[in-house]
Amino acid sequence: MNRLLLNCDMGESFGAWTMGLDEQVMPHVDCANIACGFHASDPGTMRRTVALAVEHGVRIGAHPAYPDLVGFGRRSMNCSNQEVEDMLLYQIGALDGICRAEGARVEYVKPHGALYNDMMRRPDLLRAVMQAVHRYDSSLQLMLLARRDNSQAQTIADEIGIPLMFEAFADRAYDGEGFLLGRDQPGAVHHLATEILDQALTLSRGEPLTAADGSKLVLKADTLCVHGDNPESIMVVRQIATALEERR
Repeated sequence: MNRLLLNCDMGESFGAWTMGLDEQVMPHVDCANIACGFHASDPGTMRRTVALAVEHGVRIGAHPAYPDLVGFGRRSMNCSNQEVEDMLLYQIGALDGICRAEGARVEYVKPHGALYNDMMRRPDLLRAVMQAVHRYDSSLQLMLLARRDNSQAQTIADEIGIPLMFEAFADRAYDGEGFLLGRDQPGAVHHLATEILDQALTLSRGEPLTAADGSKLVLKADTLCVHGDNPESIMVVRQIATALEERR
């Protein structure tokens, strides 16, 4: 099995408000999903985060969202498919412009929060997201949720003509179909370092997880998402990165 790439959501500070420990996490990940201003971040934060990724040789991905700063992009919004396509083009272009100024380019796109979850449950919305990525740059990969059955997403991507990168989560619980449990449900987010590390290693070995309904769930993933927003998680990120490197 190929080594899973490690990705992390970054650049989510805003003005005087700081979120995440990007400087400590960046040296240990392969891919940085950088917020584009709609759910978090601002031009200065975006540029500093891009420069940090360039310094450490980390792949840069656009992390676009619904326009929801107050809700951190975690609230679904009644946007048309055309509006979603437009807002993705706007956000990808903004981050890519900053990347060019720093001698880099956006290499993939990973939608954030409610937009990410909504597109996984709505094929029409997923198609709109894929069309936006394709129209901006058909060589960009779209990062999306690895589920029990990825065939529908793969079929749409093949039709539109964009490459996919399937993602699993080290610190989230799943339902039987491979959707993430909503954050309002008990046990949806893993907080214990040992539990996060154990799930990461299980995924890296291609072994089944136990879903919330008790069923066994095998996820075929290319990349593993970790969150590095507290000192305990920094230690876990380092441990996961070391374990994945040993599987290279």
